Amino acid sequence: MGFLAFLILGLIAGAIAKLILPGKQGGGWLVTLLLGVVGALLGGWIGSLLFGVGLEEFWDLSTWLLAIAGSIIVLLIWGLITRNRSRSAT
Repeated sequence: MGFLAFLILGLIAGAIAKLILPGKQGGGWLVTLLLGVVGALLGGWIGSLLFGVGLEEFWDLSTWLLAIAGSIIVLLIWGLITRNRSRSAT
């Protein structure tokens, strides 16, 4: 998969993860892109460890599911970090 396709995958996976998770996560589109790309990397890594599949083809369903699952994990961690930061500021 090319670099541009991976960025698009990360952006879409991050946006879908934000739609799936309830609550208010901080960050705009740039943060969504970064979290989505990191989540896609994490999902690909976990998928290759557990199932022997990675992020190989852009239109493959396993690629999208792994990227979205990884983005959800990263977004949960991001929510915990930003929630603790906003509580300590008040």
